[in-house]
Amino acid sequence: MKKMSIGFVAIIAIIFTLAGCGNKKPDYTASTAESALNANKDIEGKTVQFKVNKVVPNSAFGYNLETGKHLNFVSYENPKVNKGETVTVKVKKASSSVGSWVISYTNLKKD
Repeated sequence: MKKMSIGFVAIIAIIFTLAGCGNKKPDYTASTAESALNANKDIEGKTVQFKVNKVVPNSAFGYNLETGKHLNFVSYENPKVNKGETVTVKVKKASSSVGSWVISYTNLKKD
């Protein structure tokens, strides 16, 4: 009986560990990412979760996902997302251009 109890506890511990692995919290939201960028912090390699406010497919930077006050997540590949969807991306590079942030990204995931 004691061995069964130990085995049961071990299985429960493994289940909780595996469940936690799939729910990684993003490093930033649109608001906190914009604040960090405005404070000259480096967010390259970090994840950002945001709601897409506008999709501009033919911008000068390719497909532009607008969010926040001055955030533009850009890619030359079609991200296949729509206005109103929430996504998480990994920041590749962020640069300031004409008062806005232009951010290239990888690993787009719909939430």
